[in-house]
Amino acid sequence: MTTVLASLGLAAALTLQAQPDANPLLTPSTLPYHLPPFEQIKDEHFAPAFAQGMAEDLKEHEAIANNPAAPTFANTIVAMELSGQLLDRTGTAFAILSGALTNPTLQKLEAELSPQLAAHSDAVRLNPKLFARVQTLYDARDTLGLDAESKRVLWRYYKDFVRAGAKLSETDKTKLKALNAELAVLSTRFSQSVLKEVGASAVLVDTREELAGLTDGQIAAMAAAAKAAGHEGKFLIRLQNTTGQPPLDALTNRALRQRIMEASLARGSHGGEFDTRETVTRIARLRAERANLLGYPTHAAFQLEEQTAGSVDVVNKLLAQLAPPAVANARQEAAAMQRIIDAEKGGFQLAAWDWDFYAEKVRKERYAFDESQLKPYFELRRVLVDGVFYAATKLYGITFKERTDLQGYTPDMMVFEVFNEDGSPLGLFLGDYYARPNKRGGAWMNAYVSQNGLTGDKPVVANHLNIPKPPAGEPTLLTWDEVKTAFHEFGHALHGIFSNVKYPRFAGTAVPRDFVEYPSQVNEMWRVWPEILAHYAKHYQTGTPLPQALLDKVLATTKFNQGFATTELVAANVIDQAWHQLKPGEVPGPDGVLAFETAALRKAGVDFAPVPPRYRTTYFSHSMGGYSAGYYSYFWSEVLDADTVAWIKAHGGLTRANGDRFRSTLLSRGGSDDAMNLFRNFTGGEPDIKPLLERRGLETPAK
Repeated sequence: MTTVLASLGLAAALTLQAQPDANPLLTPSTLPYHLPPFEQIKDEHFAPAFAQGMAEDLKEHEAIANNPAAPTFANTIVAMELSGQLLDRTGTAFAILSGALTNPTLQKLEAELSPQLAAHSDAVRLNPKLFARVQTLYDARDTLGLDAESKRVLWRYYKDFVRAGAKLSETDKTKLKALNAELAVLSTRFSQSVLKEVGASAVLVDTREELAGLTDGQIAAMAAAAKAAGHEGKFLIRLQNTTGQPPLDALTNRALRQRIMEASLARGSHGGEFDTRETVTRIARLRAERANLLGYPTHAAFQLEEQTAGSVDVVNKLLAQLAPPAVANARQEAAAMQRIIDAEKGGFQLAAWDWDFYAEKVRKERYAFDESQLKPYFELRRVLVDGVFYAATKLYGITFKERTDLQGYTPDMMVFEVFNEDGSPLGLFLGDYYARPNKRGGAWMNAYVSQNGLTGDKPVVANHLNIPKPPAGEPTLLTWDEVKTAFHEFGHALHGIFSNVKYPRFAGTAVPRDFVEYPSQVNEMWRVWPEILAHYAKHYQTGTPLPQALLDKVLATTKFNQGFATTELVAANVIDQAWHQLKPGEVPGPDGVLAFETAALRKAGVDFAPVPPRYRTTYFSHSMGGYSAGYYSYFWSEVLDADTVAWIKAHGGLTRANGDRFRSTLLSRGGSDDAMNLFRNFTGGEPDIKPLLERRGLETPAK
């Protein structure tokens, strides 16, 4: 660990190690539920805490590996489950802040740490003495008298070691370590470049007149953003991480819409410091080489072995089933928009930057309403407390108490304590809902503290969204899609809150990647459940409920624009799979990245210009990050979700019986059983794609 200490600043590390009280990361939090003490954590605390954490973790694993006693489940597997607590605590806090509140110091440290953490992981997983103990226990697994969860955690450790290269020769282990180190550097470089370019690509607008169609609140927020960036008197449109951008549905200025879309599509591919093409090709090649070294034909094959889908063929078949009806429906939707353009004598063909704007016109024409009519009924706090929480109380009997005495890492965060029906504590829930320039895009759930049956730790989980913050004094009004996201992310939170496993390796969302989105997508159903919707959809000023006539129109649009929505997702999935189903020698060079992407989309039949992929290769953080060859999981999870929603509706809907069944058979089990067994235990059958096609309106072409 000398190298690690030196690279992180040996003098500072030793100084803070000698003064543990000066570094809040070095000791467990004394706050309720061990909530990280964010108000005490400073940037300079991380380097010494990581150094000490890695040193302690390595020492603990060395002690397990060199234990003179014969390997037992307790002195090997349980001992590993209890090891590395300082490193875990530090890594969790760092991941939270570097994702949601990053800064140049944290970004620099992340770049320095990523190869060191990869090397540390290799030092553990490639330790031959440690693996020999695991192998001995695994070979004797049927004679150890283990309960089902203990036998599964033993199997999980064995698989983790093997997939990490424990069975390779020493020569190949050396090659693997080099690959892992470089991939860690490249992945960090990619994610940081994408985040930085989201800010650098913001579109500066000179006059208010160009923003016609936007609300006064939106324009005021853009003026404030421009002022903060040193452009007082102008307007700054910040980009989100997806290809599509929110202002495109309302801006009447077609030239500005084109500027925004082209700026979004060009990210990472036009030269300069944020160009990611070279990084992408190097990542793809190294992943392919690593897969070959481990005995797999491609990175996709390596990744999918661990998922419920199981193989490349299954995923390719799923995408092949979805692509034709999705694109057919998208073309029908485009034709309806073109008719409006022609009727208005627009004199142009529908382009990607026109889609959202004219989709709203079609929506108004067919259903006589637009999204702006809905927003006054969806105030953030009411949606959360009277919608998201209320549904959870009705289903599971749990209750929520706001803890204003506790805080997150920004003043805007909300903290709630969660209780079972009998009043016993379950854990903490935090909400970080507003967008910030130094917050990564999208929406996600983090476990700040994972449930742990060995230590008795209860979960602390948080949801993170990117809702534009309104000017001071104005309400936070959500779009219908943001309401959906709030319910979705809380489904992940429930997966963490209800976790009731013995081993932290299985806690909460520690399930296959293509299963993790399933419970969260099920939770989306409650946003439109009549009893729930009536409880939260109330005008923020008058308290009057969402009019039934408007609600009927909203519900009538559930399949509206699904050709577009499905096509952009299928296209992104095709890109993800195309890169990761390559052999090393097939990976193109940097100059061939966009051509490769275009060819992959054309081959899959989803090269429809008005509907670009939800993410292009050069800013596809899921694909170049933790979801590599796994972005399909949203579709796969939706197959499971649609089946489950159909089962719940057929068995009474919003009932405690259904909630308790879902909690006991699935949400509380984490990764302690095979994921598809959990699905079957709840639904009683095998998954079927038909409910998904029906939900998205893909069983027949759109009209």
